[in-house]
Amino acid sequence: MLARQHFPLRFVATFVMIFTLVLANARFASAQNEKRSSAFADVVKGVAFDPTTYAPALIGYHATMKDWNTSQPFFQNGFVEHNQRFTVTGRPDDTALSYMVGRNQIFKDALTTVGVTAAQNATSRLVERALLQRYPDHRKTVKTIGWIQRISVASLMSYHLSASHYHQADINAQRAAQLGLR
Repeated sequence: MLARQHFPLRFVATFVMIFTLVLANARFASAQNEKRSSAFADVVKGVAFDPTTYAPALIGYHATMKDWNTSQPFFQNGFVEHNQRFTVTGRPDDTALSYMVGRNQIFKDALTTVGVTAAQNATSRLVERALLQRYPDHRKTVKTIGWIQRISVASLMSYHLSASHYHQADINAQRAAQLGLR
């Protein structure tokens, strides 16, 4: 879902990753003169241990798999898939991909999401670090704003990636029960 439908988001993610690397390299020169750890190490550690890096991918994966699993009884009874990303021909309302191929596609989407959120979190942490250097007396405020920003982006992204799939999974379950499909 994220890989093809959101090309602009991938473009932004690529830009953010390049921008992050440039900022990280720029911070290396000033960090070498200090006795503290490097900016790069701090950012990587912060991103790796931040739940907002992984939450959107996990929630999106769960929602899409729930939708995919509740769609399987329909496919086994001759129904077609409306989402063109999960059809054999790539056109809407056509034969669905096999279960494993669809599951692999969903997993790839989750990995793409982790990449996007990692880049966003890295950029957020670099900006936070720069603000802390500029405003050392406002450490608590800068850290709080950083957390609010990362949590907000992760929440919005999680909602965007999952809401329609959870809704569709509920509809699928209701229709399957009405039609007696298993």
